[in-house]
Amino acid sequence: MKTYRLPMVPGPVSVSREVLEAGMVDFGSADLERDYLELYKKTEKALCRIMQTRNRIVIQTGEGMLALWSALKSCLLPGDKVLVLSTGLFGYGMGGMAEAIGCEVKTVGFGFDETFTDFALIEKAIQEFRPKMITMVQNETPSGTMNPVKEIGELKEKYQVPLLYVDAVSGIGGSVVKTDEWHIDLCLGASQKCLSAPASMSFLSVSEKAWDIIEETGYVGYDALLPFRYAVRNAYFPYTPYWQGTAQLCKACEMILEEGLGKVIARHQKVAGYCRERASELGLKLYPAADAVPSPTVTALYVPRHLSWKKFDAALREKGLVVGGNYGCLAGEVFRIGHMGTQARQDLVEEALDIIGEVL
Repeated sequence: MKTYRLPMVPGPVSVSREVLEAGMVDFGSADLERDYLELYKKTEKALCRIMQTRNRIVIQTGEGMLALWSALKSCLLPGDKVLVLSTGLFGYGMGGMAEAIGCEVKTVGFGFDETFTDFALIEKAIQEFRPKMITMVQNETPSGTMNPVKEIGELKEKYQVPLLYVDAVSGIGGSVVKTDEWHIDLCLGASQKCLSAPASMSFLSVSEKAWDIIEETGYVGYDALLPFRYAVRNAYFPYTPYWQGTAQLCKACEMILEEGLGKVIARHQKVAGYCRERASELGLKLYPAADAVPSPTVTALYVPRHLSWKKFDAALREKGLVVGGNYGCLAGEVFRIGHMGTQARQDLVEEALDIIGEVL
């Protein structure tokens, strides 16, 4: 099957014709030319507006995990202390990634169905552990929850923690992300979620403090950030740029800005509210706890008790609807409706829930 009639997975999302066509160009040389520099700068400028930052943006060829790894490996050395704040699979996953680099990791974990609430506990951990980096996920896609970043940024500043690393992959373009105001040093994003471009590009904002640490660390792998610090100024990138992927990412950003970032975020919030309300009316149980902050880009629900996930998924697919399953301890227990980017539309969510109602 090449396409689904009603794709409602939480990424990669369906891609619009306009974005697809932006990459259907023979850009001539596969090597670096002035035109690519202008395209890169244009895309960077658009991302800065969406992410609300004046920091430089690094745009890399590769799916979103590339940004997560490149930021860690470019800033950390064996023995460095990393404080992991987690409410889900990706949050805890960062701890494993940091440990693989040889870092000393301390984790402050909350329930997968929760969001950060005990800031005194987090503050105590910062005081006692004195980390070089704090990591967190803004939008936990598997859990359908959104963590507050502002409060963590304030604690990071209060205790002069060098780096705040935030995975905002499924939040950028569908929720409020205030990179500079929230004191984020490394804000990580990707093309295939709310931006609704193919899963080929990752990007991240890098603060000046982070750049200095990147220089000190001196990591030189293929995914290293260091070569990007002066790539535009020197008109020299570390590897052959992906013209088509950059052009598609640029077009996706332009479409968000043309609609208006505020309107796009409001659309996501409205659709998410409708999805949760309608799902509850159908007798489905929301996964996030009552006091958790629900995500505006994905709704997580318990699989109906009288159906296995395998049978439920198959029944939905027979009617043309595809939703997201889950991973780890949530596999088979929780499923997800992705209303992000091109899929954050009232008519699509209504039709998806009509089908779910029929199956139930």
